[in-house]
Amino acid sequence: ACRPYLQEEIRLLRRVKVVVALGKIAFDEYLRTCRIMGCQMPSPGPKFSHGAQYALSWGVTLVGSYHPSQQNTFTGTLTRPMFHGIFSTVRKLLTPS
Repeated sequence: ACRPYLQEEIRLLRRVKVVVALGKIAFDEYLRTCRIMGCQMPSPGPKFSHGAQYALSWGVTLVGSYHPSQQNTFTGTLTRPMFHGIFSTVRKLLTPS
C-alpha cells in the first residue's frame, strides 16, 4: 500500500545522496522499489545489517540501521550511541573531502 508513495518520493527527490533505512523491512523495500523503477541492482544484492553502507549505481548510498522501536531500544539491540553513529556516518558521507 505504501509503495506508490515511496515511488513518488524517489521520483521527486532527485538530489538525494544518502538513504537511511530504519530496519530490514525498510532496507529491503527501498531496494525492491528501486528495482521495480528500473534501477540496476548489484549482484549479490545488498544485505541488511546495522551500519552497512552500499554505494548504489544510481548515486545513492544506502545505510542500514536497526529500527528505533521500543523492542530494539529496551533490549539494547539499538543503543543511543549506535543510533547516533549512523548519523555521524551520514554526515561524513555528505561532507566533501
